[in-house]
This record gives sequence, C-alpha cells and structure tokens, in this order.
Amino acid sequence: MDYRRVIPCLDVKDGRLVKGVHFVDLKALGDPAAAAAAYDEAGADELVFLDITATVEKRKTLIAAVARTVKGISVPLTVGGGIASCDDIQALLDIGASKVSINTAAVRRPEFVGEAAERFGSEKVTVAIDTSANAGLPSGFEVMVCGGREGAGIDAVEWARQVEGLGAGAILPTSMDTDGVQGGYDIPMTRAIAEAVGLPVIASGGAGELEHLYEAITEAHADAVLVASIVHFGTFSIAQIKEYLAGRGIPMRR
Repeated sequence: MDYRRVIPCLDVKDGRLVKGVHFVDLKALGDPAAAAAAYDEAGADELVFLDITATVEKRKTLIAAVARTVKGISVPLTVGGGIASCDDIQALLDIGASKVSINTAAVRRPEFVGEAAERFGSEKVTVAIDTSANAGLPSGFEVMVCGGREGAGIDAVEWARQVEGLGAGAILPTSMDTDGVQGGYDIPMTRAIAEAVGLPVIASGGAGELEHLYEAITEAHADAVLVASIVHFGTFSIAQIKEYLAGRGIPMRR
C-alpha cells in the first residue's frame, strides 16, 4: 500500500537539538541522537536531521552528531546542512545516512543536483526549498537560501520544476512564514509545488494540530508530513498522529 509518511525533523545547532520560529529564536531541546531513537521506537517512518547553521557558518555537516544519531535508529535518516559536494554526500552515506537534503549549494550551482543524482541515484537526493511569500514572483513564493537569511530572487515553483528535471528524487519545501508558528502548513505553496512536479513532496513548517497534517496530505497533496514542534514539545505522539490520520482514511504504516 502507498502509505503517507510521518517524519520528525531534528533541527541541530552545535550538535544539540533545537527548535525555532521563522528559523530564529532557537530553543535548546537536548540530544538529537536520543530524540531520534525515541521517535524511531515510537513509530516514525523516517527522520530528517538538519544541521541548520552549517551553511551560514561555512562549514560541513557535523559528522560526529550524525554518526551518533544513525547508530540508535533503524528507520531511514535524511541529512541536510552544509552539503556542497558529492564528497560531502559520500561522507554522510558512508556513516549510515540514507539520503541527503541539499539546498543552498543547489541554488548556487544547479548542476550539483544532477551530479549527485547520477553518482548516488535520485532516491538519495532530496532538494530542500525554503520559501517566503513574494508577490513579485509568478507563484508568489521566493526561494530563500543560507538558512533563510537571503532571498535568491528565484520563483519556488519554477525551481521545483527545474530540480525535478535535474534528477532530484524528492522535494522538501519549508515555509519560513509558517515555520514554528504551529498555525498550519503553507497549503497554497505546498500544493503549488506538488502540482508542478511528479516527485514526492514533504510538507514542512507550521504543524500545530492534527488537522494540519490531514490538510497537508489532502489539500496540498503532500506525500509525507514533517513534524517538529508538535512532537518535540509533547503535544502529540507519533501514535496519536498516525491513529488520527488512519481514522480519516489516510493510509499509514502502523
């Protein structure tokens, strides 16, 4: 059965699990490896580990933190942050990451997407697209880079089409406008990207209620939902999320 995935997101800064609002005002929440193991045990379908300041600090992903996280889990782990070359990807796959998420480096040099897909296979390459509302662009959504600190002047939907053509295997769009607010995903943005491509799209940024997850799947056509605040702060468990979605007719892995 083609089930929908629930994917806790581990934002990591200086090796510690954090969560912010609009990509800033970060709160320290503990050890990412411990959190990952707990979410794995609780039934998460996959996990995402984002070293959120690696690009801004002009460094590579914290390999040691990723290695500790991988050791305690059995589900696939996607790693992002500071990945700028195929050698960076190889280093992460070598320590057990299942996939990588590339963002700023792909915007700066789009051919990187194709190089990575050719060397490792499209299924290993997720392109993360951070977005912010911009009425001056055709879709109304602009690509943001460097941890959301800079606008790239690129239309987010057009960029999604481009990376699909380059060989990306999935797209992870996150709305800076809704991130951490817990008022719901940016449904128009997510839907616009999902309808523009044939790739799996992972909704991200803003879940606060179970209804928000349902809306992302049914209204925005997301193949998976990324969750952070609602699980980090104990609002809902993975089991509660899956039970709710299954009860509303969404196919889930139980």
